[in-house]
Amino acid sequence: MKRFIISVAVMTVVAMFLAFLYFGTTIVIDLNPNAPLETWSRTEDKTIQINTGDGWEDFEIRGVDMGIGIPGHFATDYAIDKDTYLRWFKLIKEMGANTVRVYILQSPSFYEALLEYNTDNPDPLYLIHGVWIDDYNQNSHMDGFDPDYKDRFISDCRTVVDVIHGRRWVELGRLTASGMFVYDVSEWVLGYIIGVEWEAPTVAYTDNSNELIGSYHGKYISTTSDASAFEIMLAEVGDDMLNYEAARYKEQRLLAFSNWATTDPFDYPRAIEVFFEKYTKVDVENIVAEDALVSGMFASYHIYPYYPDYLQYLPQYANYVDKYGDNNTYLAYLETLADYHTMPVVISEFGIPSARGSAQVDANTNRNQGSMSESDQGLALVRCYDDIMTAGCSGCCVFAWQDEWFKRTWNTMANVDLLETPFWSDYQTNEQYFGLMSFDPGNDRSESYVDGDKEEWTEDDVIGTSDGRTLSMKYDEKFIYFMVEGSDVNENTKLYLPIDTTQKSGSKTSINPHVTFDRAADFLIVLDGKNNSRVLVQERYEVLRAMQHRPMTGEDPYIDIPASDSSNFKHIDLLLQTLTDTSVIKNAVPNDKIPVTDKYFYKSYETGKLTYGNANPAEKDYNSLADFCYGDGFVEIKIPWQLLNFSNPSDMQIHDDYYEHYGVENMSLDTMYIGIGDGDDTISLFSKKMVGWGETVTYHERLKESYFIMQQLWANDVSPEALLAENSPEVAAAEEAARKAAAAEAVSGDES
Repeated sequence: MKRFIISVAVMTVVAMFLAFLYFGTTIVIDLNPNAPLETWSRTEDKTIQINTGDGWEDFEIRGVDMGIGIPGHFATDYAIDKDTYLRWFKLIKEMGANTVRVYILQSPSFYEALLEYNTDNPDPLYLIHGVWIDDYNQNSHMDGFDPDYKDRFISDCRTVVDVIHGRRWVELGRLTASGMFVYDVSEWVLGYIIGVEWEAPTVAYTDNSNELIGSYHGKYISTTSDASAFEIMLAEVGDDMLNYEAARYKEQRLLAFSNWATTDPFDYPRAIEVFFEKYTKVDVENIVAEDALVSGMFASYHIYPYYPDYLQYLPQYANYVDKYGDNNTYLAYLETLADYHTMPVVISEFGIPSARGSAQVDANTNRNQGSMSESDQGLALVRCYDDIMTAGCSGCCVFAWQDEWFKRTWNTMANVDLLETPFWSDYQTNEQYFGLMSFDPGNDRSESYVDGDKEEWTEDDVIGTSDGRTLSMKYDEKFIYFMVEGSDVNENTKLYLPIDTTQKSGSKTSINPHVTFDRAADFLIVLDGKNNSRVLVQERYEVLRAMQHRPMTGEDPYIDIPASDSSNFKHIDLLLQTLTDTSVIKNAVPNDKIPVTDKYFYKSYETGKLTYGNANPAEKDYNSLADFCYGDGFVEIKIPWQLLNFSNPSDMQIHDDYYEHYGVENMSLDTMYIGIGDGDDTISLFSKKMVGWGETVTYHERLKESYFIMQQLWANDVSPEALLAENSPEVAAAEEAARKAAAAEAVSGDES
């Protein structure tokens, strides 16, 4: 018996040791170093090719970037399950995409789903896998050669290699998925894009701290004598990744280093270097392939049409006219990139958000970072794709597959509680709405659809009646909805809805427009026809002034503060990343010594202006940006939470007084007060109890119009010119397909 126990113990230890060698270590003992390497993806000049068994053929990457967020969860929760991935892969393939690109190690369910999907489908989805560097490493004391930076980068690259081969156990660590990765998807992994959008200070710090480091000569890739220190670090990491996969798995695949416009390889005038942080470069032409690299490298870039907007100040870009007769800095820049490189160029990230809020405008072709409908989003993506391929690129990836509620944007992030963003949908934050698929509130359908049909409104929603008009209200994870009903409610009757949220400020009187209330109001919804309706804010409660007054005017907002009972109601604006005075940049020449001052200011736009239209995705005239719609004797309105200074509606948190706290602090709200009137008499406000939903969110998936427009482009091979033509029947067909899909979802929800 004792021998048996000892034998079992020894066998267990041996088994655990072998399991550790197989799944838990990156130590490689290459017993056959001269064995030939297998590869089914390669570059040939500036073209990507694949070999699926019938010889080498050119391959255009038609990809979709996929995040890891779903409502109710941060990305680091890794909450997407296998069935969801399987459903998404099917939809992505039906759209005509051939590739999925991920940025970071996924959960085991992702690889399990990809293996199952591709095993069951002869026309597979290929994978481009990324290796992430977290924000701390990117914005810390470390340069690229710090052991905590480079060594971890190398370790993460090796982990990804093992994971795609199904041979890795990953323990819970910082910002990473964990578990047993046993699903071998390597036969569908096209290649790797390692790294992130490099922060210019990190690149410059690395270069300046390691000027004497010299070149790197590796087995698979090396650097030229012109390589910077940061480029040398990238070459070392990439060479180790290639060497590791070759030694352990005898395979090789494409390799790229992430890049974006901020660190592109070009020279710019001094003023642009200063104002747009264009003071460093990452040039992959300084990283060269050795003969042992049989797969190849490509240049990967994240390029958007509205960024970099400094191109409009450079004549070689600003004066470029495309085949549609438009000035097109995007195409001009893409052509410059493609012409510069000796390897294939892939635009691995481009996108347009279908958000209400905006952060930047495209000065030439109206492909903006926000304030774009879902149909506009689709057409802009088609235009971008057309530019990318016209420029001679080898493919692209649309950012992104799904909307992500947890995301933040620079011009709204100060206004919200960043620890609670997954629990509500912020239509003012453009970064949340890049997806081709939306997560709409409600298990099967949203609480209300602003469409001129009041079927969803009941007596339980009524909060008050005044002068023959009834006011109703409800809300969900995305909007507050109002419905005003009365015999005179139409687009020719001017109506006012005062709203009282905070007791720290507000006014019983509005000077312009001249209206009075029986409670101190903080906001005023003005319905004045289809083209002149808006939400106003009492100036003490204007978050833009408190948080962005200095970058707009150069003045300190906390010196001459508005009175808490001011009767001045103002437009609600959002800051844009657009200069008010561009003369310094327009007149700049290379090497100008432009001082860094705060004498340049940024523009804003009125985000409180309301858009008229039908916001029901199942209706023919759907406009995702519509805020209000009239019916017969009533009007429906939907207001995004942030527009009313909610920082976290899931817990009913609003902004406290800015001038008591020198910025945005939260305070709780349990009751809102809203009124309705035409302004002839003092408007009475009615109360509405407000109860949050906490972390229990409801949502359902919906494919946007942009999905079906891209499907026409990729799956149905409709040309960009046909889709971009005025009154395109193919676009109309795409919009009809989106409507039918939304209607089918609503019907299934009603039946359940």
